[in-house]
Amino acid sequence: MFILSILFFLTAILYSSVGFGGGSTYLALLLIWNIPFYIFPLLALICNIIVVTGNCFNYIRAGNHNFKLLTPFLIGSVPLAFIGGTLEISKEIFEILLFLVLTIAGVLLLINNKAYQEKNFKVTKLKPFLYTLIGSILGLISGIVGIGGGIFLSPILFLLKIEKPKNIATSASLFILINSISGVLGQLTKQTVINEILIYWPLFFGVLVGGLVGNFLNIKIFRNRVLAILTSLLVIFVSVRVGIKIFF
Repeated sequence: MFILSILFFLTAILYSSVGFGGGSTYLALLLIWNIPFYIFPLLALICNIIVVTGNCFNYIRAGNHNFKLLTPFLIGSVPLAFIGGTLEISKEIFEILLFLVLTIAGVLLLINNKAYQEKNFKVTKLKPFLYTLIGSILGLISGIVGIGGGIFLSPILFLLKIEKPKNIATSASLFILINSISGVLGQLTKQTVINEILIYWPLFFGVLVGGLVGNFLNIKIFRNRVLAILTSLLVIFVSVRVGIKIFF
């Protein structure tokens, strides 16, 4: 548990530094460590909530938020994240979904790393119903797998150029926080024993401290683009590790 807690701590540092929670990588680590499968999503979602709460606080305090933009996404994602959390899937299907989530997220993040420091950003407006559709798809995936969905939402917003980079980072963090809460509620409808979650408290402590460190690095030391590249490389590495475990 000690080594796993350290890995969760390091993951939280990297992900929180670019506004994410780290859910996808927590899941991969739990898979590699052979933690009981049925508790994966709940652990990852709780860790997400712990990490992005600090992100949301700092971003909103800095004024980098746009609730009008985020609301249509949440209208679609919140109920679907809950529904996804209630669904029972086999470990084999879960592993394949996790591998796809990690691979796609890592590639998208790597492709869009330049956007984190783009200054001449021209905002494009789309129809609100498209936001709700995107949110619904991401919410369902988030609830089933046990991630917040922000690692997908952020690259999508950058690709569509819907908002300025700082506002996108804030929107992704809030999206992760709210969807993770909804996903947790969905997961709790299953036969999950709360007492079993408590034995994993070192993981929660690790991501709490890691999230605080990541926020400090983001604000005081490293540029967002550097952190985005490091995070994307971590995601891709973990996806390869998961792929090897599944297919070989």
